[in-house]
Amino acid sequence: MAHTEVCLKQEDCKSRQFWILLVLGGLAMLGTLAAFFYIEHHGHIVTGMDNQIVWGLPHVFAIFLIVAASGVLNVASIGSVFGKKMYKARAPLSGMLALAMLAGGLGGVVLDLGRPDRLIVAMTHYNFKSIFAINVLFYNGFFAIVGLYLVTLMTKSLKQYSKPVGLLAFLWRLSLTTATGSIFGFLVARAGYNSALYAPMFIIYSFGYGLAAFIVVQSVMYKWNDIMVDERILCRLKNLLAIFVAAGLYFTAVLHLTNMYYAKNWDFERFILVDGGIYTLIFWGGQVLIGGILPLIMIFSPGARKHPAVVFFAAMLVVIGGLCQMYVTIIGGQAFPLNLFPGYAQSSSFYDGVVHAYTPSIWEVLLSVGGIAIAFLLTTAAVRVLKFLPEDDFKDIDLDACKS
Repeated sequence: MAHTEVCLKQEDCKSRQFWILLVLGGLAMLGTLAAFFYIEHHGHIVTGMDNQIVWGLPHVFAIFLIVAASGVLNVASIGSVFGKKMYKARAPLSGMLALAMLAGGLGGVVLDLGRPDRLIVAMTHYNFKSIFAINVLFYNGFFAIVGLYLVTLMTKSLKQYSKPVGLLAFLWRLSLTTATGSIFGFLVARAGYNSALYAPMFIIYSFGYGLAAFIVVQSVMYKWNDIMVDERILCRLKNLLAIFVAAGLYFTAVLHLTNMYYAKNWDFERFILVDGGIYTLIFWGGQVLIGGILPLIMIFSPGARKHPAVVFFAAMLVVIGGLCQMYVTIIGGQAFPLNLFPGYAQSSSFYDGVVHAYTPSIWEVLLSVGGIAIAFLLTTAAVRVLKFLPEDDFKDIDLDACKS
């Protein structure tokens, strides 16, 4: 891997390009803030959401970022907790991305609140019977623990504490993702939810989405600094990504096969897999094909380890597939009608048995972009100020076992 000067001093930095990135991120945030104030003034009636579909496109992006934030920390955990030296050089970048993406995800949720000032109530009054309240505790703990973990990683005198703090961060992030998946697993009224599989499935999804996001950011940083990543490192990362993507496809198949085992879920499974229109298209075309099969084909294509662009685009497809998965899970799960009285005929004028339509408005799109913009701006500023670019020392790293 060729050596180049890392952007640590003002004279070494590509200042013009850096400010262009900040301006682009700032423009995205301006659009998000405009949408926020417009929705806050006019109410959620200007969105595509209603009293049937209460979680819209901003929630899709927000939960994706939260899940990916947990998963991106896995890179640091492999280095600190499991002692893999190749990943230790990537631990600071991994921790920083985890904090930036979680901030972006939570920012997206807060901006979507009908009454943002009510957030103070949620922060000061906890209903411990609510999985949402429990998640707030996990989010706050994640910021504190990962922040401390970053300090131990980047302070020489504290490096001896990085392993125990890293272990705590590893266990905490598993708990956080379990709680996030349980949001859906505990919703017994929805035919598409109410499954214990959501907790481990979201953990596996987080591994794949987080590593894909890490590969994308690392690739951009290397390109920015005119560094060519060593093909043995690229091989390790792409093979690990393939394992996570394949595991995600496996858990997806198990979830749907399990639902089809129960007669009460047949209608929902037919809706998602066959007759759901846009949801069926996004599931098979987006989640399965774009987010699963195509990345695996690209990763295992001949010579992929010698072409960083192939791995980069495979990781991008995994990210797109992750957003598709969240859309099908969150929106599709709400669109399918509730069965309030199983086994009984029911009739009213309140959408009984009707699949609910949902089309996100431009305001929701702008809010969704806001979460990405927050993570982007935090990451751009952090890599400019501190040394987050991974620099490898191959003396103590055995990478010869990695084969294409």
